[in-house]
Amino acid sequence: MSSHPMNPADQATPKKRLSKEDRNRQLMEVAWSIVRGEGTDALTLGYLAERAGVTKPVVYDHFGTRTGLLSALYEEYDNRQHALMDEALQASGKSLPAVAKVIAATYLNCVMAMGREMPGVSAALAGSPELDALKKKLEAAFQAKCQAALQPFAKQPIGPAGMRAMLGTAQAVSFAAAAGELDPADAEHEIYDAIVRIARRT
Repeated sequence: MSSHPMNPADQATPKKRLSKEDRNRQLMEVAWSIVRGEGTDALTLGYLAERAGVTKPVVYDHFGTRTGLLSALYEEYDNRQHALMDEALQASGKSLPAVAKVIAATYLNCVMAMGREMPGVSAALAGSPELDALKKKLEAAFQAKCQAALQPFAKQPIGPAGMRAMLGTAQAVSFAAAAGELDPADAEHEIYDAIVRIARRT
């Protein structure tokens, strides 16, 4: 037995165990980092565990499957988009141009903030019936929010076709802007123009 007592400073400090919520946040941040740097195809549960410095069972406990992980990423993006739009709509003027500008700017800014990540995740969501169903569900909720905000200024009821046209334009030009193919200001103008044109139909 050593006659020299161990210095407390030499003892390994046990790592603080993260709460489930904090661990989930860490894993989500690492997942976004992988998608941003290497693309959606590189995102597997095993690779996420390796990059996050945890065991595979930890990642499986949080997401279950790769589908579950992709769903969580898309839902986080969707929640952020809704929160930003709600805040901006509350502060905006009550007119068609003001509301249209909020919707156009919020949608574009969310996609631009996610860089190349969101187009990749969105494409992956169309790869299976389960993910495609989630995407359609969240898109329907977003369209309903936009419809409720725009309908008071519309000349006639805005139907599903009009909302789909608006969302299609917003998605296409926003993803192009995020990829550097369009100027963001031009992209926002095109989304705004599509919204106003649909709302003013007679």
